[in-house]
Amino acid sequence: MPFNCSRRAFLGSVAATLVSLDARAEPPVAGTKMAGLATLEARKGTARLLPDPAHATEIWGFEGKAPGPVLRLSQGEELAVGLVNRLDAPLSIHWHGMRGDNAMDGVAPLTQAEVAPGARFDYRRRALDAGLFCYRPSVFGATPELCGRGLKGLLVVDEPKSSLKPLESDADLLLALDDWRLDKNGVIEGDFGAAAAAGRIGTLVAVDGAPAPARRDFSPGARIRLRLANLANARIMFVGFENIQPFVVAVDSQPCDAFEPVRRTIPAAPGARFELMFDLPRAENAAAKLVLRGVDEADRDLAIFTTRGAAAPARPPIAAAPQNPLLPTEIKLQAAKKVDLLIEPPASPGSGWRINGAASKAYGGPPLFQVKRGSPVTLGFVNRAAVPVVMHVHGHCVRLLHDLDDGWEPYWRNGVVVPPGKTKHVAFVADSPGKWAVHDDILEHEAAGLAAWFDVK
Repeated sequence: MPFNCSRRAFLGSVAATLVSLDARAEPPVAGTKMAGLATLEARKGTARLLPDPAHATEIWGFEGKAPGPVLRLSQGEELAVGLVNRLDAPLSIHWHGMRGDNAMDGVAPLTQAEVAPGARFDYRRRALDAGLFCYRPSVFGATPELCGRGLKGLLVVDEPKSSLKPLESDADLLLALDDWRLDKNGVIEGDFGAAAAAGRIGTLVAVDGAPAPARRDFSPGARIRLRLANLANARIMFVGFENIQPFVVAVDSQPCDAFEPVRRTIPAAPGARFELMFDLPRAENAAAKLVLRGVDEADRDLAIFTTRGAAAPARPPIAAAPQNPLLPTEIKLQAAKKVDLLIEPPASPGSGWRINGAASKAYGGPPLFQVKRGSPVTLGFVNRAAVPVVMHVHGHCVRLLHDLDDGWEPYWRNGVVVPPGKTKHVAFVADSPGKWAVHDDILEHEAAGLAAWFDVK
């Protein structure tokens, strides 16, 4: 199948997506508009991550960039991308958070064969939902290195213009959060399996491919629509907001009722995406911040927004977009297929994770369960490890059930954090046929066996 546009169609990069836009118009996020079948090359590149005298860091990236180009299309359009592998490692592209279309989910070897060096694979799938999504390789056993060297990016699916009014803003920002594990010379450390207990935590925190913090100026009182994603291998990021009052309006691509996060902090696990709305201070030369809250270290600034110039016009109170009508309004829990996963860590170095008392066979073993299309399902994740896990159900959106069994959280998720020694339950309707992965989004855990799959007929 011929390609209709070359890699020149992807010259927009994540580094250019944190932008200030005219206060009188609702702008699109900067990125590459999809048109026909486009190529996306995976190849080597460089990134300036440490100051001189350190050398530029050799990375692997889509179009040689880390993160890769921001891809954009409108809801209902076809995502059509030809992956061209110019690296010496096998690849795939998993479209993280997108529902349905199992053959295009990009999980090797579960839904496709890996894309060999020098080969190509064409992805064609419909964008069912609007929202912010990620793309990255998913090759069992190799994903930590592929992502840890820079192969990752963001996909924006725009809402129909008729639904934009609740999310009108003076600036539309896209932030890709990540971390890098480097030596003093700026070389990516190669111990991709050595940190399997907690996952690979980088020492350098980056925003849009550059060392944090990002700095931008906006009009006093400007309303910001912020789309934020955590692309790190393993770091669970607690992102705080200072001198602003944020409201979450979408979680993992799905709109929700607008709410202010507890202590103005959101817990962004690997692969998580949040959309927030907030107004900057109306005073000139005021600063507002996004801050990475330290767990065992000091807080770090992620982004600093300074108000300058003429004030933006006042806007009405922040409201949310309509919720996704394609998702069920209720899940019949009493009729659900109930499956628990007892998760146990490796018993010794070099061994794998265990699921329900047996060594995991990941995507090579039998399915965890099989259900007919349209069946309700509840999954219980019982974490017996001393570290958190981030359990992700592919191809579907799930509701996190309350611990007291009295309902569910009022937003949809793709993945849920299960703290050490705790149990979390999720529910969903298995509405997409195929073989679907369920695994830990801490990529080193997945590679060490914390992965399985289920079959929807």
